[in-house]
Amino acid sequence: MSPKSDGNMTVLVGGLTDIHGIRVGHASDYEALTGCTVILCEGGAVGGLDVRGGAASTRGVDAFRPGHVVERVHAVVLAGGSAFGLEAVSGVTNYLERRGVGFPTGTARVPIVGGAILYDLAVGSPKARPTVEMGRAAAEAARIRPMEEGCVGAGTGATVGKLFGVVQAMKGGVGSAAVEIYGGARVAALAVVNAFGDVVDVATGRPLAGARTGPESAELADTAACMKRGIVRRQFGAEANTTLVVVATNARLDKVQASALASMAQAGCARAVSPVHTMFDGDLVFALSLGEVDADLNTLGVAAAEVTAEAIVRGVKTARTLGGVPGLAS
Repeated sequence: MSPKSDGNMTVLVGGLTDIHGIRVGHASDYEALTGCTVILCEGGAVGGLDVRGGAASTRGVDAFRPGHVVERVHAVVLAGGSAFGLEAVSGVTNYLERRGVGFPTGTARVPIVGGAILYDLAVGSPKARPTVEMGRAAAEAARIRPMEEGCVGAGTGATVGKLFGVVQAMKGGVGSAAVEIYGGARVAALAVVNAFGDVVDVATGRPLAGARTGPESAELADTAACMKRGIVRRQFGAEANTTLVVVATNARLDKVQASALASMAQAGCARAVSPVHTMFDGDLVFALSLGEVDADLNTLGVAAAEVTAEAIVRGVKTARTLGGVPGLAS
């Protein structure tokens, strides 16, 4: 398949790995239905971060914020397993240390690795979580091609539409998309879709995957509409959530600009997930800048929002039925 153009942007086919210097790897446990996804940028990338949802859980993300002494980061780890899954970050840190990758401190090189998790303990086994070994395995599996999507890595146990619990939810997963804009700048996104809300058709706003009207029904309930009729979840339940996104570009950005790019990419989450950024979600976007291409930041933000929305939609379109939860790719 060759790239195609819509007249303004050239749509690429490799997703996040269309950004030179990035490799992506997954490790999946199909018995326990959990896993982790590793984004490696061993040559170093300028990082940024934007957190929206009220239930985020992270590790090592201070280096992605402006004002931190470290200028470049080396990996992002996205994992299932709730806070337990942050253990996978250590596996990636160990992998990079063995390869001599890291921030030079004078006595050792310290890999700068950021991590974030989603809650998938209500699907599969709640006692099995991503481990140090799983993080290392995902890093060792990292490749430029192919860009795996669907029920892999951190998306193995992902679900969407949990107003009525997992019993009436649908399968989420990993999706990715990329574009090239005028001047040669590229912007790409990888999303792990585990939202409380529904994933919607960006053009129409109608749900594509999400809460169903009953455990045996294929009809979508429309979470936002149900909530406006008074059907709400008042407490953080057993089926918690979160959509995790990594946006990358070959444009040259500093840390303030990278964080701004992450913030603008959140518009893509709002286009593709309804409702979004709830108090039950830990929604966040990492941004990575690799390369020396000059590009207007606001234009990059437009592209980032578009590829983020497309990656989220692909995350459900490529997800198959797993663990008794129906998926669109069945």
